[in-house]
Amino acid sequence: MLSKIERNFFAAQEHDGRALASASDLLELEVLDGPPAQHYLARFKCKGFVRSAGGGVEVAERFDVGIWMPDNYQEEFNPVRVLFWFGPRNVFHPNIAPPLVCPGRAYPGMPLVELLYTLFEMISWRKVRMDETDALTPAACVWARNHRDLFPVDTRPLKRRRDLTPLAPLPADGKGGGSDVERSS
Repeated sequence: MLSKIERNFFAAQEHDGRALASASDLLELEVLDGPPAQHYLARFKCKGFVRSAGGGVEVAERFDVGIWMPDNYQEEFNPVRVLFWFGPRNVFHPNIAPPLVCPGRAYPGMPLVELLYTLFEMISWRKVRMDETDALTPAACVWARNHRDLFPVDTRPLKRRRDLTPLAPLPADGKGGGSDVERSS
């Protein structure tokens, strides 16, 4: 049975996760339970690498990750319990070996939005650690060192950028309702 604090925490995670997904062209977030939501399917529509049937490395543009925030999520973060790689099964990244995902520095109570950004940075190869002694897929470390020029493989932001247009300039007397700060339209 969840306490009021835990229920509020999970409700806030769902709210913030939905807000990020609605502001993104690259993320779909499906809530699988709740309220309060604790199970999600994150679908990333960004570029990342996969191994081809012939052993080469190719670009793919859809990656699915299951996220489960157990009742004790605020006290313990165990990536084996929290993250599950659904697909593609031939994903190619040092920290992903389906169904396992090692997000690097994660911590108890890590906000869902921060976790989603971390996964996006991994998939798009913005976040990569090339250390075979601490990798789920050591061959990806070797490959990465020889192909640094290819990443990040997707340079688009996870969150859609707003169109920014400058405000009208201030009158010559410096008074008025304007501002030299940019605003979104």
